[in-house]
Amino acid sequence: DDRIKAVTLTGMVISRAGTMTGGTTKDDSNRAGRWSEQKLEQIRSKKEKLEVEREELDSLAGRGSGSHTAKAEDLRNTIGNLRNKAQYSKSDLEYTKKKLKEQTALLKSSKKTFANLETQQAEAEEDIKEANQQVDKRRKAVRDIEEEHYAPFREETGIRDLRAYDEAIGKAREDFVKKRTDIREHLAKLTAKKKYEDEKDYDAKLASAAKKKTKHEKELKKAIETEEELTSEVSEIKAKLADAESSLKQATEKEQDLEEAVREARDALNEAEGDSSKVQKQVNAEDNDLAVLRQTLHETLQKAKVDEVELPVASDDDEMEEDDDEVESSDLSGGRRSRRSSQQSTTQDSTHFSQRSNSMVVKDRKDASNVDFSNMDEDLKMRRSAAEKEKLQQKFESKISKLNQEIEGIAPNMKAADAFDTMTDLVKTTVDDFNTAKEESRKANEEFSKIRKDRSHKFNTAFKKIDAALKTIYTDMTKSKKHPLGGNAYLSLDDSDEPYRGGMKFNAMPPMKRFRDMEQLSGGEKTIAALSLLFAIHSYRPAPFFIMDEVDAALDNVNVNKVCNYISQRSSDFQCIVISLKDMFYENSESLVGICRDVSSNSSRTMTLDLTKFDKEKRSRRGDDLESDSPKRRKVSAQ
Repeated sequence: DDRIKAVTLTGMVISRAGTMTGGTTKDDSNRAGRWSEQKLEQIRSKKEKLEVEREELDSLAGRGSGSHTAKAEDLRNTIGNLRNKAQYSKSDLEYTKKKLKEQTALLKSSKKTFANLETQQAEAEEDIKEANQQVDKRRKAVRDIEEEHYAPFREETGIRDLRAYDEAIGKAREDFVKKRTDIREHLAKLTAKKKYEDEKDYDAKLASAAKKKTKHEKELKKAIETEEELTSEVSEIKAKLADAESSLKQATEKEQDLEEAVREARDALNEAEGDSSKVQKQVNAEDNDLAVLRQTLHETLQKAKVDEVELPVASDDDEMEEDDDEVESSDLSGGRRSRRSSQQSTTQDSTHFSQRSNSMVVKDRKDASNVDFSNMDEDLKMRRSAAEKEKLQQKFESKISKLNQEIEGIAPNMKAADAFDTMTDLVKTTVDDFNTAKEESRKANEEFSKIRKDRSHKFNTAFKKIDAALKTIYTDMTKSKKHPLGGNAYLSLDDSDEPYRGGMKFNAMPPMKRFRDMEQLSGGEKTIAALSLLFAIHSYRPAPFFIMDEVDAALDNVNVNKVCNYISQRSSDFQCIVISLKDMFYENSESLVGICRDVSSNSSRTMTLDLTKFDKEKRSRRGDDLESDSPKRRKVSAQ
């Protein structure tokens, strides 16, 4: 019966366990996609024909035929592909020859093994024939002995076949024993049941049932009275509701009338606002133009003062008085417009020139009213466009530059002393500004040092409190019966003098483990350490609630239970929303929220379950059980 390893004629290997591996079939060569010699010859002949065509096309392409060039390029690509296929075919042919040699050697060894197995099979068949012959002889000897011993007994009893008789008697005996056993078992069950029924105390159950009945009758009576009261209250509420509905209907009608009146008033208001906005836009445009003219006047007068140009002044006092009257009247009439324009302007310059009552604008207006324009050419008094003004200004500037050159050639610079005084004042102002800036810089440095010191103090205070809370929380979350002391975790700073410039290291040592980096800890150990750090930070600046997204993914049941217990203990300090797939979190939570797919609306659906109701039901059931067990307890105590 020894198992051997064998190889079949097709190359399959049969192991001692009975598994079959390897072997080949007739279609394996076709499945592998190998090339035969005949196909290779066809490909070579096709390649030679294509090379001849390529040479002909190359010769035609040399004469200037552009269409054949593309075709030649395609043929080159085809030839390249064929060469690749030929290379693959050669390598495949070599592999096939190598495989054929291996299969030939395997076939020879298989034939030798098969010859040995055939000889062994012939020998085994001869041994089996001899063993069968010996078995037949032994059976015949047993029958002869039985016939010799049982012959007198058969003659006396008249039984021809003793074996059939023995089997019939044995079967009847077995049936009798089985029936007797079943009857005894059934009798024992009936005896036990009778004993149990005799020992039952029906009086106590009847008494408790009677008490429950009276209790339920009282509750039913109270419920009926409550129902009558509620019915009367409902009728009163319905009457009040009808009155409220009638008053609501009247109020709705009044509201509709008022809404209609308000709608008409809004339409009128919108029209008035539209007209007002148009008028306001026109006023703003005029004010803007006036402000531009005032700015131009101010720039012209300032330039004349800077260049020391003496403007001609009118000598007639009457004209000056008339101009003053006109200025005052224009001030009174334009004060409102100036106020509106000052409210609408956003920049400081536009506000300055739009205010007619401004001291600078009034001064410019008075200075301009004193100028005598009688000697000016009529052509210059006409209004011009911007381009014409620019040309005229360039013309005057060129004349002024020529005159300045002539003056400089005639006399020395008479404004040097004034320029020196101006520069002296400028240097003095600059020195004062420098001293002011230096003082402000000193104050800013002092304030910065104070802020940096305060920041460092606050950071160190928070760091020390969080580090102390971390050690306590991590120890509590890693305690167990095997490790009552728990683990150790702490924080360290890279730069203790200025901690906000450096980094921070977080190290955790689980119970009974040596110091290692955080990267070398397991997923569950990292999760416990991260949760401990999170709760420690929360202890310093508590948040109103937490949202945890599958933080228990890498935790086992023991650590999940520890996290649940910690959250339950701190539930009075904060609310916690946990997204989890662990049953232990479900059991310790107060409510459940589930997200599922709603097939009818093809969207998400939310389902909630309040678990606190079940806790109340458990408590009420326990109270009922205690009340039902109290008569029994009294009876036992009396006995």
